[in-house]
Amino acid sequence: MTSQVMLISPAITAALREARFDDGCGLDPSGARLARSAAGTLPAAERVLVSPTVRCRETAAALGLDALEAPELAALDAGRWRGASLADVSASEPAELARWLGDPEAAPHGGESVRALCDRVGTWLIALAPLSGRTVAVAEPEIVRAAVVRALGAPESAFWRTDVTPLTAVELSGRAGRWNVRVGSPLRGV
Repeated sequence: MTSQVMLISPAITAALREARFDDGCGLDPSGARLARSAAGTLPAAERVLVSPTVRCRETAAALGLDALEAPELAALDAGRWRGASLADVSASEPAELARWLGDPEAAPHGGESVRALCDRVGTWLIALAPLSGRTVAVAEPEIVRAAVVRALGAPESAFWRTDVTPLTAVELSGRAGRWNVRVGSPLRGV
């Protein structure tokens, strides 16, 4: 039996535009408009899930999806860096930021490490593998990155080398936990 997972990244927000760690902000007007323009273009799915963040829930709603919130898809916990810009953290804690970006086990911000995030997402993918049919999930970019890393069996260092643009789909398909990856398909209508 083949399992299919379509991961959709959220539409643009002020935090994404300003290179800030997510602070719970919603979609900006252009992001909401683009997501609405893609409504009705997604394939049918047996399961529709959404990350519990505001921007993912708003993206799912704008896409016309009736999605179930999945705590496993929660955003990476950035600890005390939540809401801060990358430039601010780089200026105030350069060594800690460098350590976090270079060591997948580091969490100098007091939140979650990249390895812990990849492990969490990997466990979620293992649970999906035996399910037949398609799962569509609107998930944070870091969730999509972690899924690609785990699906490919890549080292966690590949996490930072994976770009996920707003309102794109990454598709995983496979059997018995062996995944194939199709990356970066823009949603039709966008």
